[in-house]
Amino acid sequence: MADEKIQFSGELGERVLQRLEHEIVIWLTTVSRDGTPQPNPVWFLWNGETFLIYSQPDAAKVHNITRSPKVSLHFEGADVVGGDVIVLTGEARVDLHTGSIPQAYRQKYKESLKIFGYTWDQMQAEYSAAIFIKPTKYRGF
Repeated sequence: MADEKIQFSGELGERVLQRLEHEIVIWLTTVSRDGTPQPNPVWFLWNGETFLIYSQPDAAKVHNITRSPKVSLHFEGADVVGGDVIVLTGEARVDLHTGSIPQAYRQKYKESLKIFGYTWDQMQAEYSAAIFIKPTKYRGF
């Protein structure tokens, strides 16, 4: 992964940071073996430098990242005419031997987990692959 930290500057950079702080779902796009983009809505935790996303270890996105680490992330358009679009690109890596789910992630998704009827033990057992994404660029309008 790239070692340089992405800089969020200007009005667009501020909007990106605002969305990273408040959004619950982000779309992760990987590329399948045949070159087809594969977008998936995912939960995420942003720590100021990298995204943390959990996945089932046998999910297509895990296989796609293992083969090709270049990914993109984007939010839903935030207004009715499709404005406030933000797309990030970066490099991902998968860790199949993760430890416990961080407290910040648990806090962010505690209500969502209840809605799905999961416990944290079930979540950790089923979604045991951690995906780490270091963004390298962003764009939007």
